[in-house]
Amino acid sequence: MISALQTKDKETIIISLFVYLMIILLITPIHEFAHAWAAYKLGDDTAKLKGRLTLNPIASIDPFGTLGMLLFGFGWGKPVPVNPLHFKNYRKGMALTAAAGPISNLIVAFVGMIAMKFSLAAWYVHPSDGMSYLYTILNLFTRINIGLAVFNLIPVFPLDGQKILAYFTPKGFDEFMARNQMFMTLALFALMMSPVLGKVREVVYFGLDKLTFFIDPIANAVFGIS
Repeated sequence: MISALQTKDKETIIISLFVYLMIILLITPIHEFAHAWAAYKLGDDTAKLKGRLTLNPIASIDPFGTLGMLLFGFGWGKPVPVNPLHFKNYRKGMALTAAAGPISNLIVAFVGMIAMKFSLAAWYVHPSDGMSYLYTILNLFTRINIGLAVFNLIPVFPLDGQKILAYFTPKGFDEFMARNQMFMTLALFALMMSPVLGKVREVVYFGLDKLTFFIDPIANAVFGIS
């Protein structure tokens, strides 16, 4: 988003703002809903009782997470309340509940990649500003979803990756993370400022592109491209 604001291209700024609003108002609620749904299915109804088993964006938007998304392209929503005592297996339940959020972003990115490939084929047959804008929107939409999944999988509190990693580490790991929370937070901000997350996002984007290879001939056939 910062790079978009630095350009003098008004169209780029408008498209970027539109996509980020889509992410904030639509994808963030889906991410948080996935957490609440997974917890509910695993036996914890805390989120449901607190009104978090919903796609209402008002219930999911976190001010700081939204600001991070606008400034850096990485952010988070309001944490979903979970009572691990309701899970049959505490560590497994927390890990699965945490993983549901990033998985939802990757599923949306997968759908976005498919829609983007159809829009690219349509743009090739019917070149126009409208088709160009649609492709650009879907491309940015897909990349941001991948970025959110990658970011939330970082094993640092309060991100989902920390709860997932805890399942595969000794029980003292939680206490270690709690004692070093300030250091981990600083490391997280340093990572956000570095190009590492962007490079990982591009690797995942490349993987999704190859994973949806079967869409290319289908899109070409639909639009009569030989």
